[in-house]
Amino acid sequence: MANRASSDRPATVALIGNPNTGKSSLFNALCGGQARVGNYPGVTVEHKTARMPLACSTFKSIELVDLPGTYSLSARSADEAVSVEVLCGEMPSVHKPDAVIVILDATNLERNLYLLSQVLELQIPTLVALNMWDRLEKEGMKLDAQKLSESLGVRVVRTSASKRFGIGEVQSALLEILEKASGSEKNYSTDPQGVLERSALASASFPNAFLESVDELGTWFRSQGCPLERFQIERLLIDDPQAHSYRVIPKRLSSEVAQRIAKTREHLATQGVSIPLFETRARYGWIKQRVVGVVERQARERRISTSDRIDRWLTHRWLGLLFFIALMFLIFQSITAFASWPMDGIGFGTQWVGQRVEAMMAPGPLRSLLVDGIIAGVGAVLVFLPQIAILFFFIAVLEDCGYMSRAAFMMDKFMSALGMNGKSFLPLMSSFACAIPGIMATRTIENRRDRMVTMLIAPLMSCSARWPVYVLMVSAFVPKQAVLGGWVSVQGAVLFAMMCIGALVAIPVAWLLKRFLFPGEPSTFIMELSSYKWPSFRVVAMRVWERVLSFIARAGSLIFLTSVLVWAAAYFPGDHSLVDQTTAKLEAEQADPNADEAKTQAWSSEINQLKSDLIAKSYLGMAGRWIEPIVRPLGWDGKIGVAVLASFPAREVIVATLGTIYSLGGGQDETSQGLAENLRSATWPDGRPVYTLATACSIMVFFALCAQCVSTLVTIRRETNSWRWPIFSFVYMTTLAYLGAWIVYNLMSFWLNP
Repeated sequence: MANRASSDRPATVALIGNPNTGKSSLFNALCGGQARVGNYPGVTVEHKTARMPLACSTFKSIELVDLPGTYSLSARSADEAVSVEVLCGEMPSVHKPDAVIVILDATNLERNLYLLSQVLELQIPTLVALNMWDRLEKEGMKLDAQKLSESLGVRVVRTSASKRFGIGEVQSALLEILEKASGSEKNYSTDPQGVLERSALASASFPNAFLESVDELGTWFRSQGCPLERFQIERLLIDDPQAHSYRVIPKRLSSEVAQRIAKTREHLATQGVSIPLFETRARYGWIKQRVVGVVERQARERRISTSDRIDRWLTHRWLGLLFFIALMFLIFQSITAFASWPMDGIGFGTQWVGQRVEAMMAPGPLRSLLVDGIIAGVGAVLVFLPQIAILFFFIAVLEDCGYMSRAAFMMDKFMSALGMNGKSFLPLMSSFACAIPGIMATRTIENRRDRMVTMLIAPLMSCSARWPVYVLMVSAFVPKQAVLGGWVSVQGAVLFAMMCIGALVAIPVAWLLKRFLFPGEPSTFIMELSSYKWPSFRVVAMRVWERVLSFIARAGSLIFLTSVLVWAAAYFPGDHSLVDQTTAKLEAEQADPNADEAKTQAWSSEINQLKSDLIAKSYLGMAGRWIEPIVRPLGWDGKIGVAVLASFPAREVIVATLGTIYSLGGGQDETSQGLAENLRSATWPDGRPVYTLATACSIMVFFALCAQCVSTLVTIRRETNSWRWPIFSFVYMTTLAYLGAWIVYNLMSFWLNP
């Protein structure tokens, strides 16, 4: 066997299949939900692996690798490239598979067999799982699995993964295949009788001129010390020159390979070989031969399926759109409304833990680190979990029941005007609640170009964290007036404008990103409308659980670290001894049942003033003074600059920071009348008010467009596997925010004071 198994490592088994074939259900059923999630090295493609406690004479266990869902191995996307590299043993972090399980939708056999025809040519022991067997029977179809096995020359097992039917048979068949493969010296797809001959494969019907060209290229690659498998050479000839097939070519050979491929294609064109049409014809010709006498539809009166009847309404030009809008409204409202209860609970729990720590420790730097740094940092991570869980619950339900493809179909025409496809809509809509789950939701977009653009404009949607800034500024500085006969409130109109401004700016930004950073032809939108089915609770729960754990493990650690660093910048290098002493007196007085209210109020005011002075002398305060000349053109003073810097972990923190700066304490919120009064009374040294309507609008526009949220940037880093894109997001959004705030401030100042 070319890839001789070794007993000191687990057997590597790859699981591959088309999207919507129940691959995730089968993976979870085989591994019992004990999956590890991560990114492949150097790419943004996510992978899942799990250890199966199965043993044979050669291997102690099995490492199951869940490859991205794909329709072919043509490697026109990063997902398909990863599948090819793993199956060919080119992925450094994954051992070349000892076997592969190809999962097929039993109700759409011919279409699914296209992928299998390519996998078989990789010469890896193969097991076929005919999934969704229960749906096949409901649709009145009969499929002879034994005859299909004999026709394909591979072991075929019937399964219904969502109902745990056939899982034991898959495990038994897999062990048999591994045992048989370990005793064979040849590395080819195995059948019940032994080894397949090339004549049984789809590529056997490729034109002779093409097969000869592959042989010649194979000889040349070996002479260059770069032996490639036959399938890889075929892909180099058939796929687009910009496809990911070239990733396996050493850089020293890349230019020469490109020249040889171009000349070979020219030669094949003179021989009448049409690339890539001949491959499609050959493979589907092979498929038709394999399924003869295998599938039989029961003779009965033709009737419209349940899915077709539902689609008459849900994909209707107008009724379907109304249903989709209503559904998106429900999802959005659920995220904003239902998530608020657990988010408030997490906030209360964080505050309660902080209070318990304060009760056990004397005031000092250690207590401040624990309460304001570590506990607050943990709270900053956990507070996003309800939104993430609710969003991915809806995504999992919509995907598993079959509606997600319809939603993408309904919105594709609208999104294509922005150069994207329908799958971008849900992540962007979700970002109005919070950009973090919205960015994570871009994983449903297969095309990397569309996924990256969606991810980079998602933070422009006005999330709920911006709301406290809007409410504070509007309530304090926008007049309480009504226009249009009293039907429209000016304050309400300004709030609505702030919620919309990011989405409007996102349109030209998306166009520029597509034009300059991600050039290319618009992606082809091909979406399979699979039959509706009841979602599996187990599958939905597993997907939500995986996303929550992924966020905590990947993004959560960086968010926590940033929160602690910002605390340190706001705490040092000032002398907090006087604050600690006064705080100790205040806490002792408050513990007395006969506490003097006037004394406690005086000490509270003194503590707030001391903290205000200390934050002005801190590293954060110094940075605020350094940037004051930069923010002065926006109508801001250094205090606003400090508050903006302090709100980097979370935008809404600016309100509490302003409360501390203006000696009111950090417990202020957007409805605080005292904070609003202090802002209105703040003046420049020459007596002019710092905060005007123009200044307030400048601040709101800045926060509407800026990347002032470390959690969002960290999530972009997590999803792209690179710091390049979060840095780019921060730079371009901050630049947009600054220019927008400057324009609004100057226009408003001119309008108010012509």
